[in-house]
Amino acid sequence: MQERILETADRLFYGQGIRAVGVDTIAAEIGISKRTLYNHFPSKDDLIVAYLSRRLRPAPPSDRPPMEQILGAFDRLERTIATGVFRGCPFVNAVAELKEPAHAANKIALAFKEQRRVWFQELLGRLGIKETESLSMQLQILIDGAIAAAIVRGDPKVAAAAREAATVLLKVAGAPLFKKQR
Repeated sequence: MQERILETADRLFYGQGIRAVGVDTIAAEIGISKRTLYNHFPSKDDLIVAYLSRRLRPAPPSDRPPMEQILGAFDRLERTIATGVFRGCPFVNAVAELKEPAHAANKIALAFKEQRRVWFQELLGRLGIKETESLSMQLQILIDGAIAAAIVRGDPKVAAAAREAATVLLKVAGAPLFKKQR
């Protein structure tokens, strides 16, 4: 039951917004009482934290070359934006909607962003790049900027533009480049 609640909350929170969806809506969608929902999640805040925590998953390990993984993140983002159901980063959306700096959602959002930055940093290290701290942050900013631009423009090609900028940064840093295969 807990998994059904989380799947439904995920779909509704991401699709309609955390503030727009009440626990009544989630319970009704599943066909349970609010009491049953509250037995699993004592408050909406607990449900929000569980929803975001469920999305906080480390990138699975890969044997693919580091450059392919780094630039592939931009390619995946472009495909995700093109689905037509893209509503941005669920972590940023939660922080923006809740507007409560002390809310646990902020810590989870920060953990997600840091997890991605560290992933970039580790891949950059495998490429032999010395200044991984700054470049990993720059790559993270390009991803975040592409997400924001996609929401405003509704155009998946912003991720391709961010990929091009990432390629320039990587080249300047001395990373070996490869041709993108389509």
